[in-house]
Amino acid sequence: MGIRESTANGAELIEVARATLPRMAAEAWIRLLRPAVELRRAGTGESVVGQLGGMPAMPIGGEWPRSPAGRPLGFVAGIDLGRVPVSVLDVPLPADGTLLLFYRDPSEDPYEVFRISDPEPDDQPPAGHVVYVPAGTATTTRTEPGATVYPEVPLTGDLIATGPRRGHPALEHAVADLPEQDRRFLTETTRRVEFWDELSRRSRIPGHRVGGYAHAWQEPVELVSAWTRLGTSVPNSDPALWEEARHWTSLVQIDSDHDADMEWFGSLYWTMRRADIAATRFDAATFIFQVS
Repeated sequence: MGIRESTANGAELIEVARATLPRMAAEAWIRLLRPAVELRRAGTGESVVGQLGGMPAMPIGGEWPRSPAGRPLGFVAGIDLGRVPVSVLDVPLPADGTLLLFYRDPSEDPYEVFRISDPEPDDQPPAGHVVYVPAGTATTTRTEPGATVYPEVPLTGDLIATGPRRGHPALEHAVADLPEQDRRFLTETTRRVEFWDELSRRSRIPGHRVGGYAHAWQEPVELVSAWTRLGTSVPNSDPALWEEARHWTSLVQIDSDHDADMEWFGSLYWTMRRADIAATRFDAATFIFQVS
């Protein structure tokens, strides 16, 4: 079953692309559509697949995630992979087990410093971590002294279609051979294009999601992940940067959320190389914070 048939919004995205883009540009973008699971507050009687906030079920004896300066991270979200339709996603997630996501806002530590050897030390940067708890692991529900505890919000999940935003490595690669007059509708940043405006109007906020394309507020998260691996000195024009970015995918995105008192004025992203996801090496995840 294709994305159009299996998601509520797939046909709508395809219709928007074909109505606002030249034919070749529209079809190139449509071919890149990917499924994701959108997470939202669970209503009465809806299946619960996870939670924002509250306290996580941590492995007994497991260490609580901490920032580079040793501060405990706050528990942001837990996702039960056994209740999420991971089999229809295009990332090789385990069929069961739980993902636990942690984050610490630097504003919680206004006087803490990260590089204490600098003449003028920088403030503690945002820190995030992901813990994978395999099914059957002995756990205990707890928090850690000093960690922020957000109000608990039950989550349900909807299968949706997602498409790449302007500047995404997959999109840049897909349109490289299109005629210039078609390519510019998807790649130019110097003028407004109706297509991108229409996509923005159809975006749901908050936009928590598993898999698919992240809704990046700044650079595509796959590109940021490639810089993290190769070094920020690698220029944007270097083909090695774009090739590395193609190995990365969004794992989970968590937005600010009023119900959970999560007001960080942006989004939290965890990205991974597909090979690391397949091998359940979740300690290899990269954390990214972007301001909206």
